[in-house]
Amino acid sequence: MKKMIAFSSPSGGGKSTIVKKLLNDCTNLILSVSATTRSPRPGEIDGVHYHFISYAQFKELIDTNKLIEWEEIFGNYYGTPKTELEKITGNQCLVFDIDVKGALSIKNNYPDESLLIFIAPPSLEMLEQRLRNRSTDSEEQIKYRLKRAEFELSFKDYFDEIIVNDDLEIAYQKVKEIIKANTNCC
Repeated sequence: MKKMIAFSSPSGGGKSTIVKKLLNDCTNLILSVSATTRSPRPGEIDGVHYHFISYAQFKELIDTNKLIEWEEIFGNYYGTPKTELEKITGNQCLVFDIDVKGALSIKNNYPDESLLIFIAPPSLEMLEQRLRNRSTDSEEQIKYRLKRAEFELSFKDYFDEIIVNDDLEIAYQKVKEIIKANTNCC
């Protein structure tokens, strides 16, 4: 049975919403907390949302091979410290809410223990509409996120499962079924 579940999706695809619902419904799922060099956003708590660290600290983690995976995105580093694996005990599974390259690194390093789920938007047009409806990004950020979405979508076929999120509740139920079939965690 799998012990690590990695979720990836373009920004606005619904991945984080699905992960939050899973964490509320399945008590044996634990969220992996990534490290980042970016500054905290309002309301974010160090150690809960991310481990906020300096570039020098992040470089040291890279140099000493203490990261499961890492990537530079939007000018900042993001990665998962290997210490996160210590959270897995008994029937618990570690959930990763990460980019496509990070997910594929997990699969590469832990092929027998990992399950990769890609949450895809129904179309790029629908994704653009979702990003605009959020009203959190500038026009430049939306264009960048859409360009990045095309890149991320090119990796979807490397994932174990692809769920098209055209209806959040249906997508969530499909994800839950996949987790039940592949883990003892939900």
